[in-house]
Amino acid sequence: MVKISKQQWRNPEEIEFSKPLNVSYLYLAGTVPKSRKYLSIGISSVRRVRGNYLMDTLRSIFEKSSLEELEQMVVIIYLAEFDVSWSLKTAVEVKDKFASHISAGHLLLIRCPKHIYPTLEGLKRNYNDAQERVQFRSKQNVDYAFLVNFCSDLSDYYLMLEDDVLSAQNFLSSMKKFIDSTKSSSWTTLTFSKLGYIGKLYHSADLPKLARFLLMFYDEMPCDWLLALFHRAKAQPNEMRFKPSLFQHIGTYSSFKGTHNHLKDDEFREFTGSLPDNPPASVLTDIPVYDQHLPSKAYGFGAGQFWGKSPKKGNYFLLVFEHPVKIIKICIWTGSPEHKGDILRSGILQVGRDKGPENNQNCKSYSQLGTFNTGKFEMENVTTRTSEPIECVRVLVTEDQIDWLIISEVNIWIEKGK
Repeated sequence: MVKISKQQWRNPEEIEFSKPLNVSYLYLAGTVPKSRKYLSIGISSVRRVRGNYLMDTLRSIFEKSSLEELEQMVVIIYLAEFDVSWSLKTAVEVKDKFASHISAGHLLLIRCPKHIYPTLEGLKRNYNDAQERVQFRSKQNVDYAFLVNFCSDLSDYYLMLEDDVLSAQNFLSSMKKFIDSTKSSSWTTLTFSKLGYIGKLYHSADLPKLARFLLMFYDEMPCDWLLALFHRAKAQPNEMRFKPSLFQHIGTYSSFKGTHNHLKDDEFREFTGSLPDNPPASVLTDIPVYDQHLPSKAYGFGAGQFWGKSPKKGNYFLLVFEHPVKIIKICIWTGSPEHKGDILRSGILQVGRDKGPENNQNCKSYSQLGTFNTGKFEMENVTTRTSEPIECVRVLVTEDQIDWLIISEVNIWIEKGK
């Protein structure tokens, strides 16, 4: 047996997993910002057989952001095409169209030499993929590894996008509010689109580990699968996704062989408006709950959705606020894109006052605000209907239904105190 002395053991802090890889980058346009940003946005781009969406993607990012938001971010384009002439030509086009953003430090173009890539030939054909497909997805994993590695010390947070997306108006402000709402919990990945690896957000401190993770398994599986494995490996079991989606896939043709691509995010909204306040509240129901889809998940940012079994007349979904609030807008959506039939078929929305003494689990009096229409309830200017502070909001089922019920979004805006 080989004996290992105490001096031979290495302190885990000495293992340089938290430090960036030693990779050489070539700058094609722009320079690293002089000061640390709030957000870096990474986009990897290659030459496509059909279609080119990079300019539209950049235009959307910049046009949908305010001047204040732009000062908090930097966009890094990684031109991952091995054809140097294409990369140089693309860099010239970007510089011509976005010169002001480059000079302002909002945009940076980089590439890496081909010789630093691991082998892309003769890789094993997992999932019975064709060799050409295996080579494409394996290179893509390395592309993203080099990109996130470069961004590891540029900002507090890193957002991964593709080169064919449309951004929602003021997406950064929406993201910041969601990030602030999750500070009491530990997370590895926040998601702002339901598609692939669009809209994945990371702490920049995790990027060196993510880069090594992608390189370690680059020839095993597609990038979006690896990203899901990464947050599970770091003890985040479930996706934490913001709704509505802030980024939409606009590409008609795939970057792989130019195949037609119909992929769209049906939860994307280009204009999200102001984000809800959702003041602290207990969330209760007497509808039988399916699995772990608890009622509180419909009310928390990115927590998920409530899913109940076949509600009956008189069943309820109830919010009891910690403190009385003046509500100015309410939006409650039922059903989901995957389960369109699981909507509230017949129901009303009530507001209540005078919380009872039994652990603040209900209100003594309720008045009706309106009815659900095709599974949705939306009302603005609520204070014109009821100006008094509200202590409860209750969804009341008015007819039995066979279909189950998903409550996917409960959003409430309140009047702020002076």
